[in-house]
Amino acid sequence: MMFDGRRIVVTGCASGIGAATASLLQDRGAHVIGLDIKDGNTNTDEFIACDLTDPSSIDQAAAAIAGPLHGLANVAGVPGSFDAEVVMRVNVLGLRHLTESLMPRLEPGSAVIQVASGAGSGWRERLDLIRSLLRARSYEAGLEWVRTHLMTGTEAYNFSKEVAIVYAMAGSMLGRPHGVRSLSISPGAVETPILKDFYATMGAQVLDRLKDQSGGRNGSPDDIAKVIAFALSDDAAWINGADIPVDGGSEVAIAFDLLDQPQENAAEAFFGSS
Repeated sequence: MMFDGRRIVVTGCASGIGAATASLLQDRGAHVIGLDIKDGNTNTDEFIACDLTDPSSIDQAAAAIAGPLHGLANVAGVPGSFDAEVVMRVNVLGLRHLTESLMPRLEPGSAVIQVASGAGSGWRERLDLIRSLLRARSYEAGLEWVRTHLMTGTEAYNFSKEVAIVYAMAGSMLGRPHGVRSLSISPGAVETPILKDFYATMGAQVLDRLKDQSGGRNGSPDDIAKVIAFALSDDAAWINGADIPVDGGSEVAIAFDLLDQPQENAAEAFFGSS
């Protein structure tokens, strides 16, 4: 999974998963173009300031990116501790605006990776609502949709990640004329600077139970970066229109309604006693 001679854009490059992804891709030979609202002195070959809450900033950043391009990893995101509109601007509207600005400039065989979350796993239950937002095709139309569908910050975060998953899957249809794959990565809890925000909005009881389910630790940024690198690589050439969970198995506790069961009793609670 080497990327010699390939130019890859990574958003959210200043910290956390984005910084780990940029560093790993660079180590594997990629020319990394990093986008972030702040310059974190990351391992990038080029840094371009970009505010995903502002479509004009996105347009300026996209115009500053020279081609050819061979991949896009949209890692930037904000948690539910932010205002709901900011969450939707960054996690959905800005992500989409940048993706569709760069999609025609990606070389055939490239991939677009949207970093979603295990918090978006309920997308099937809200597919009609998600489609209604995605059919508001411009940033401005999407913002109008957001302002008429009021949510709390936490609700907006969960919904934004549901949208990111659906957009990545359906984005395979947008990418196909360009020979570009589209998929999402859904991390569980990861030890990044914003993990404290998730503890504040989701609660320690739930997150500690998920950590137990995943083997007693949260993920590291490198855990996620390695899967992003794989998804961008030629080794993943037949993975398209899909979401890849990267959570150490923690979502099992949610999927099988085992959050109230201690980890040591979870298997027996599901399978029954032997």
